[in-house]
Amino acid sequence: MKFFIINSFRSMVYVAYIAIIVAGILMGVYQQGAFAGDLLGLEGTPARAVEIAIGALVGWIAASLVCGLIVTLLDIRDDINDRLPDARRDD
Repeated sequence: MKFFIINSFRSMVYVAYIAIIVAGILMGVYQQGAFAGDLLGLEGTPARAVEIAIGALVGWIAASLVCGLIVTLLDIRDDINDRLPDARRDD
């Protein structure tokens, strides 16, 4: 049973990682080149391509931070759960 629980957490992290990156890309698509147009003076398709690239980069960084935090917290929780029975022993 522990095998399925561990793999479900791993799957959750994989899905969250991809979903955050896709959200970043969609954020870039939604901007329609406005940010790149203001920042770099681009217009049209190049501005949209830069927006999508920036969205993908921001999504990748955010996904790495969020999923790294999730894995770290799950690892800390697992370590605490492994040590709890030792604290309750009456030797």
